[in-house]
Amino acid sequence: MVDVPALVEQAREGRPRAVARLISLVEGASPQLREVMAALAPLTGGAYVVGLTGSPGVGKSTSTSALVSAYRRMGKRVGVLAVDPSSPFSGGALLGDRVRMSEHASDPGVYIRSMATRGHLGGLAWAAPQAIRVLDAAGCDVILVETVGVGQSEVEIASQADTSVVLLAPGMGDGIQAAKAGILEIGDVYVVNKADRDGADATARELNHMLGLGEARAAGDWRPPIVKTVAARGEGTDEVVEALEKHRAWMEERGVLSDRRRRRAAHEVETIAVTALRERIGDLRGDRRLAALAERVVDGSLDPYAAADELVEGLTNGS
Repeated sequence: MVDVPALVEQAREGRPRAVARLISLVEGASPQLREVMAALAPLTGGAYVVGLTGSPGVGKSTSTSALVSAYRRMGKRVGVLAVDPSSPFSGGALLGDRVRMSEHASDPGVYIRSMATRGHLGGLAWAAPQAIRVLDAAGCDVILVETVGVGQSEVEIASQADTSVVLLAPGMGDGIQAAKAGILEIGDVYVVNKADRDGADATARELNHMLGLGEARAAGDWRPPIVKTVAARGEGTDEVVEALEKHRAWMEERGVLSDRRRRRAAHEVETIAVTALRERIGDLRGDRRLAALAERVVDGSLDPYAAADELVEGLTNGS
């Protein structure tokens, strides 16, 4: 058991060990998790959350590091949540993203945390929303969330970030592949990294064409910009930050930012509630009530949907 108020106060003072301990409590689903979240709740809402996603090899970690440098030049405190995939065989994760961000390791204005997905799909770890809250409460002005290399349909970052950045690179597939992966629907800013390679201009043109297909935007709606960068040399990073700030200003002006954050909170509440309900149902697997409902489904006196309704009603009523 830890002294949660003291730990939160230390995190507010910028002590990295306190921040690390709070995130560890979140990741480990500590019995004190509810106390931690209650203590953090009044301190959140000030950070701007930027999600970075894209296929493996496009330079997400290098781009994240370059963005950290750019925001630090602006005097902002930056938190980085780098999510790595867990091995389906060993269950472990390399957590190697921070190797590419080692230049920021000694900067007290930067906090970098690696998290394993632990089998959770969608490109993020299950505890990512709560970890974002910890970094927000710890006084970070900007939180950069780098997902695992996403494949098709792994686009959960769109529901967790204020602004989603989609990275592409020449030679990583054509526009049809990008559309099939679903990333053309989630991006607020698109970045063609490794722009010093052959095919970068063609990739940007193709992306622009794909974004225009079926476009039905009203006057004043946000049109995602396409920025070319060479993240390894820091080229184009300031333009990315400029695009991010323009999108943030547009969202604040239109009320989109507060709407996104409400939807994010609703999704978080729903996930926690469903998880709690699933755990309670799991506890009933040897219970006579579930067995009795299963028996009625087998003999045809009750259909599975009615049985599920009866089970949920019993759980919610505490019976």
